[in-house]
Amino acid sequence: MPLPRLMILVIGLSIILGLIIWLINSIYRLYIQVSFTAPLLANFLIFLIMGLLGLSIYGFIYYFNLTTSRKSRKSKRRQLKLPEQKTEAAEENLKAVRRQVQQIQDKVAQKALLNRSQEIAQSLIRGELKVIVFGTGSAGKTSLVNALIGEIVGQVDATMGTTKIGETYHLKLKGISREILITDTPGILEAGIEGTERETLARQLATEADLLLFVVDNDLRQSEYEPLHILADIGKRSLLIFNKIDLYTEEEQEQIMQQLRQRIKGFIAASDVISIAANPQPFKRTTGEIMQPEPDIIPLIKRLAVVLRAEGEDLIADNILLQSQRLGEEARKIIDRQRKRQADQIIDRYQWIGAGVIAVTPLPVVDMLATAAVNAQMVVEIGKVYGCELNSDNGKDLALSLGKTLVSLGVVKGAVDLLSRVLQLNMATYLIGKVIQGVTAAYLTRIAGKSFVEYFRHDQDWGDGGITEVVQRQFQLSRKDEFIKGFVKDAIAKVVQPLTDTWEEETEELPEEFKQPPIQQKAVLEEEDDDW
Repeated sequence: MPLPRLMILVIGLSIILGLIIWLINSIYRLYIQVSFTAPLLANFLIFLIMGLLGLSIYGFIYYFNLTTSRKSRKSKRRQLKLPEQKTEAAEENLKAVRRQVQQIQDKVAQKALLNRSQEIAQSLIRGELKVIVFGTGSAGKTSLVNALIGEIVGQVDATMGTTKIGETYHLKLKGISREILITDTPGILEAGIEGTERETLARQLATEADLLLFVVDNDLRQSEYEPLHILADIGKRSLLIFNKIDLYTEEEQEQIMQQLRQRIKGFIAASDVISIAANPQPFKRTTGEIMQPEPDIIPLIKRLAVVLRAEGEDLIADNILLQSQRLGEEARKIIDRQRKRQADQIIDRYQWIGAGVIAVTPLPVVDMLATAAVNAQMVVEIGKVYGCELNSDNGKDLALSLGKTLVSLGVVKGAVDLLSRVLQLNMATYLIGKVIQGVTAAYLTRIAGKSFVEYFRHDQDWGDGGITEVVQRQFQLSRKDEFIKGFVKDAIAKVVQPLTDTWEEETEELPEEFKQPPIQQKAVLEEEDDDW
C-alpha cells in the first residue's frame, strides 16, 4: 500500500479509537455521578444508552444493506430490460411486416413470414443470448461446443459433414443472468448437394446470431474470409477462434495469430481473435503411457464472458432489430416480385392488343405511338398494382409525357429500324410493310410499360436522372439479342400468324394467280406479259 494512504488509514483509525475511548469514559463518569444518588436509575440509564447505541448501529447497517440490495435489484431489472429505442423500432418493424404480409398472394410465403415474425416477437420477450458456432466442417466446431458445456453433445470427428443440422445447447456463465443458447452449425464449403444445403442452413443460422464464433484451424482462406466479412457487414458481432493450436509450435501459433489479426483488421478487433485447443491430440509419455490433455479454452471463456456481460443487452436488441429489418426487406421483395408479375401481365396484354389493331389499320408513327406505346389506361392499371390510384386524366398526362420523351430520344425511329431488320430475316417480304407498325407499337408499349413500372416502384419518382434516363435504360435492355429473339418469336405468333390466316381466308375464292402474295402476283403478271 502507498505510504500516503497508509498514513491516512492510521490517522483515521486513531481518531475513531480516540472517540470510542472518549465515549466510554463519558458514559462511565455519568454512571458514577448518578449511582451515588440513584443506583437503579444509573443501571437503567446505562442499559438505555447501550440499547440506543445498538439500535443505531443496527439501523445504520440495515439501511445500507437495504439500499445496496435495492440498488442491485434495480440494477438487475435494468440489466434484464433491453434498450428501449431498439426494441420499439423492432416492434414497429414487425407490425409493418404483418401489414405487408396481407398483400402477399402466395399463401405459403405469407405463412412463412408470419411464423418468422412470431418467432422474432418471442425472442424479443424471452431475451435469450444466441451464440452461433460457424466455420468449416473440419475446424473443430463440435469439439469447441463440447469443451464449453463440459459434456459430449455430438460426434467429435475430423470428417467433414459431422453436424448435419443446427443443434442448440444451454450454456451458463458466471455473472450473466440471461439464458445462453449455443448452436453448433453444419460446416461450410462441403462438397455435393447435401453439403450445399447444409451450408445454406449454417449461413441462415449465422445471420440469426447475437454473437458469432467463427472457427478456423489455420490462417483464413478466401472462401472463409468472404462469409465472415459478409456477416460482419450486416452487423454480426463476431469472435474469430483459432482452434487446434496444439498442432503448431509456439512460433507457428504466433505467426498465424498475426496473419489472422491482419486479415480481419477493420471489422473485427484484435482482442476478439482467440487461440484455443478444444480437443488436444493425445501424446505418448516417455514411460509409454498415453496422455489426453485437457481442453485449453479458458481464453475463449474469459473473452466470451467479458463480451456478453458488457454488450449482451445491446447484442440481443441489435440482433432482434436486424432480424425484423431483414424480414421486412424479404416481405418487400416478395411484394415487389408479385407486383412486377402483375404489371408484366398488363404490359403484355396491352402491347399485343395494340399491335394487332395497328397491324390491321396502319397509322402514322405519331398516332401509333399515342395509341399503343403509351396507352393511358395501361398507366392507370399499373399504378393501381403499385397502390397509386390515378384517374384517366393523370394517366393521359403521364402517357403523353413519356411519349414525347420516346420521340425526342429517337427511340421510335430506332425501334422501327431495329425491328425492320430483324423481321426481314424472319418472315415473308410481302408482310413486312403491314406488320412493322404493329410489332413496333408492341415494342414501344413494352418500353413505356417497363418505364412506368420503375416510376411507380420508386413512389412516383423518376429518380435523379429523370424520365430520360429511365427510358434510355429500358430501351437498352430491350435491344439485347436474347430479348429481341424472344420478342420477335412472340410477335410472329401473335401478330404475323393471324394476318397470314386472314390473308388466306380472303384469297380463297380468288383465281389461282391472285392467291399468291402481292410480290409473287406481280412476278406472275410480268411473266404473262412477256409471253404475250
